[in-house]
Amino acid sequence: MPSILKSLRLVADPTRIRILSLLAQQDLSVAELQEVLAMGQSKISSHLAQLRQTQLIEDRRSGKNVIYALKTELDDCSAGILALVESAKSEVVEIEQDNAALELTIRKRKDKARAYFDQLAGKFGRQYVPGRSWKALAETMLKLMPPLEIADLGAGEGTFSQLLAQRAKRVIAVDCSEKMVEFGSAVAKENGFKNLEYRLGDIEQPPIDDESVDIAIFSQSLHHASKPERALQGAFRILKPGGRVVVLDLLKHQYEDAKELYADIWLGFSELELSQFIKRSGFIKIDPAVVDREKSSPHFQTLMVIAQKPDA
Repeated sequence: MPSILKSLRLVADPTRIRILSLLAQQDLSVAELQEVLAMGQSKISSHLAQLRQTQLIEDRRSGKNVIYALKTELDDCSAGILALVESAKSEVVEIEQDNAALELTIRKRKDKARAYFDQLAGKFGRQYVPGRSWKALAETMLKLMPPLEIADLGAGEGTFSQLLAQRAKRVIAVDCSEKMVEFGSAVAKENGFKNLEYRLGDIEQPPIDDESVDIAIFSQSLHHASKPERALQGAFRILKPGGRVVVLDLLKHQYEDAKELYADIWLGFSELELSQFIKRSGFIKIDPAVVDREKSSPHFQTLMVIAQKPDA
C-alpha cells in the first residue's frame, strides 16, 4: 500500500481530481482524455503517471491504445481517498463541463453506425451509376417527411427553403438581407410555391409567432449571428412543444480569412460549445455529429446538431 500522505498530496490537484472523476464514470484512453480535458498529451500523461503512484488507477492495452480505469478492487484506505476526491469535486469548476464533454466522447465511441455511414459517404459518387445522386436521395427523403411547419432561419436566397417547400405544409424563410428576401420571393412566385413565405428579419429575433412551427433550421447561418445563443433562444420560442431545432454549421476552424471572405462572425463551433448553447437555450435530446469534411483546403467540416423542445 502506498503512503497515505503521499497519495493525498498526489490527488490534491484539480486536474488529477478531474481525471479521477472521469475515470469513475468511464474507462478512457489518453486521446479521449485529451479531447475531454482539452489538454496536451504530455501533460495528461504526466498526471496519469503520478496517479499510478497512488495505485488508484490501472491501465490495459487495447490495440494501439492504452486504456485507463479506476481499480476495481481497492483497500479501505484507497476507497477513503476516492471518497475524499468525490467530496472535493464540488470545488473544481471544470467538472460540469468535463461531464458534458465526456457524454459527447462516449456517444462518438458507441456510434458505430455513424462511422459506417462516414465510410459509405466517402465512397458515394466515386463510380458513376445512372440516376444516383445526393439530390435524388434528398428528394426521396423529403417525400417521406410528413407535411410540417418549418422555419428556415438565415435562409439567404432560399434554395433550401424551396426544396423543403415541395413537401412541407408551410415554410417561413427569414433573412436580414432585403435583396435576398426580394430575390427568394420572386423565385418562389415564379415556381408556384404558395406555401413558401419570405420574411425580412434578424435570426436572433425571428419575426415568427410563438409556438407556431414544428422545425427550426439554421443552415450555415448561425456563425453569422453576433449572439448564437440568442438565436437559439429565438428558435426555442417559435417552436411548438416537442418541435425540433436543426443546426448545420461549420466545425470550429482557424481559417481567419472567412471573416473577410464570407462575413463570418464565428469561426465555426466545437461540438461541445454548440451543444452547450443549445442546452442552455432549453432544448433536450441533443444529438451532435460531424457529417462532412471538404476535400480541398481549408478542409471545412460540417457539424450537425438536432435537439428537441420539451413537450408541454
